[in-house]
Amino acid sequence: MPDWENIRHLAALAAGGSLSAAARALGVDHATVARRVAALEQELSLKLIDRRGRRIALTAEGERIAGLAGAMEAAARGMERIAAGASGELSGEVTISAPPALAAAMLTAPLAALGREHPALTIRLIGETRTISLDRREADLAVRLTRPVVGDLTVTRLGAMPFRFYASPDYLARTPAEAWRFVGRDDHSAQQRHIETVAAGRPIGFVGSTSEIHRAAALAGAGLALVPDFLIDDTTGLVAVETGAPPFALDIWLVVHTDLKTAARIRVVMDRLRAAFAVSSPASARTCP
Repeated sequence: MPDWENIRHLAALAAGGSLSAAARALGVDHATVARRVAALEQELSLKLIDRRGRRIALTAEGERIAGLAGAMEAAARGMERIAAGASGELSGEVTISAPPALAAAMLTAPLAALGREHPALTIRLIGETRTISLDRREADLAVRLTRPVVGDLTVTRLGAMPFRFYASPDYLARTPAEAWRFVGRDDHSAQQRHIETVAAGRPIGFVGSTSEIHRAAALAGAGLALVPDFLIDDTTGLVAVETGAPPFALDIWLVVHTDLKTAARIRVVMDRLRAAFAVSSPASARTCP
């Protein structure tokens, strides 16, 4: 029977496409990945990769073995999720992935309060813009601004995140509407499409990847920025701009793998987040399979 760790390293190599990508995914150095794959070749008496200078490609047999390895790893993760989902204890760690600004402004306070009420519970709140994999247990829960459509997931609508265009008073005072410039995003998101619609051919002169950057750009006089209302208060130094466009908001979704949703520690976190959003947006939460 081949060593499972060797098989896992081959699967990571197949998924990542390079030794360095596999090493990053596994949290090891690339020499360890190469050594593990070589050990698997020796165990199986089979050539699994072609080494062409600095390039590495899987052989046909390597592709087949990697496919089986991926299925084995998925099955193992499924077993872990089922075991975790059966836990009735309010203890252990719960990891929540969410967009950074939303995590700081809307999730931190209710989750910190929950941690005080249940000292045996450890909350890990990760602010990140990438879409993590709940199948791979990169997190237990995810708060997302787009509704996932793939995977065995349970999805709850927590509420809505309203946006408005904001600018500095000085910028508006010196710039007529026909000469407005806009702050854009470096993606193809719903926010970017709305910005382009409202700009209507006027220039997007500054591009940023996060709402915090957009807020800072507007404050620096870069133009009009589409910013979530929760990032603005009386001390921000920005004013809302009436553009004539219809209101714009994004739905906020709470996502959990279906295997985990019955675990006590997961349920209590989900309940707290639903309650927190219900206070700010009554009757907003509904659950979808």
